[in-house]
Amino acid sequence: MEQGRARERARQEPYPPFGDAVRVPGQARGGRSVPPAHPSESPSAPARGEHTHSEPPAPGLVPRPVRRHSVRGQILQALRTALVGGELVPGEVYSAPVLAERFGVSATPVREAMQRLATEGAVEVVPNRGFRVTERTPRELAELAEVRALIEIPVMLRLARTVPAARWSELRPLAEATSAAAARGDRAHYAETDRAFHRAVLSLAGNEQLLAVADDLHRRSQWPLMSAPATRHGELVADAAEHTALLDALIAQDLTVVQSLVREHFTGSQG
Repeated sequence: MEQGRARERARQEPYPPFGDAVRVPGQARGGRSVPPAHPSESPSAPARGEHTHSEPPAPGLVPRPVRRHSVRGQILQALRTALVGGELVPGEVYSAPVLAERFGVSATPVREAMQRLATEGAVEVVPNRGFRVTERTPRELAELAEVRALIEIPVMLRLARTVPAARWSELRPLAEATSAAAARGDRAHYAETDRAFHRAVLSLAGNEQLLAVADDLHRRSQWPLMSAPATRHGELVADAAEHTALLDALIAQDLTVVQSLVREHFTGSQG
């Protein structure tokens, strides 16, 4: 009887491990700043053999209520934002249980999110320790830019010949969103709006496989270099302005300018 009542209570209780909000590294519920977690400071200690050294605080998003099924996706997005913003430092190792404590969730969705980032090349697995943020090289970024140019330039030239000007004009709000993010100096939001703009352009080709490949390459090109300085405000604004210039060239069907702008956009920046 007592076991039956216990099982019934367990079914009725809310799912406990995730808590009522997701916190990104360096932030407690309610927005309080917290120091880097240490295995001895909380009951959610890392599994045996999992630990980190010199993990910096990582400011993040404002906590918000989440549903159980969306926890992993929200953590993945928060980690991507932290990567682009430089809050997760290239070369540093981060333990899933320690990150989970800062998020206020169990370690499982954090591990799943980090495994996804590993497949994208943003982190690498360190056995018995956690995940190391990948140290990028200028050559890697140059190679990504070259591949993106090989894929996207021919597609955009073809679209420039066939897509009506009115369709290109519909993308103005997306270009303006990149400019607004750049004006604020918000690199993380700029990265999101930049990808949204490029996806919208390439979606006019009607090729889902192309979209998936191009978006993966684009995301990989946004992970920061360890030795590179943060993008200066002026460079970010100039990069965003290229979106508007590209739309103007596409509307005018000026293929020479389209090719020049797209190539410069890939090789002149990480966007």
